[in-house]
Amino acid sequence: MPVIRHARAGDVDRLAEIGLRSWQSAIAGLADGEKMRRVAEAAFLRFLFDHWLSVLLVEGEGAICGWVACENFDNAISDLWIEPQLQGRGFGGLLLAEIERRIAADGFDAATTKTHARNDRAVRFFRNHGYGVSWLSTAYAPQLDSDVAFIGLSKSLEQSPDH
Repeated sequence: MPVIRHARAGDVDRLAEIGLRSWQSAIAGLADGEKMRRVAEAAFLRFLFDHWLSVLLVEGEGAICGWVACENFDNAISDLWIEPQLQGRGFGGLLLAEIERRIAADGFDAATTKTHARNDRAVRFFRNHGYGVSWLSTAYAPQLDSDVAFIGLSKSLEQSPDH
């Protein structure tokens, strides 16, 4: 049975590996992932060293399967990465439900996230979990060294009567 827990400093390297592999899978066909691997790996490590306290991870099948973060401890989901070969097994949905529960418990009415607009799998995942498109914009993406269309997604979070 999968277990969700807070990340620990000792998890950083494994979380970066998962993030990097998942990122490479997400940009396949959009950019040269191997060419940008070092920059992306450094970005994941820097983010995780600086923000590991904001990370929840899911363990299952004997290992860490993925992670989610609200980098600024607010309602913006900054990261959701699942080991590519484990995608589609429910780990992302478990992490998303838990982070949404925590966002709502912190008093926020909605959860938000963004991804590049051509990341069809991520857009479909969030839309299948009740997120709607809230904006579309083009911005420079340093990881890709080009302008990229980004899509913002949001979901209203129902507060339970005891909140």
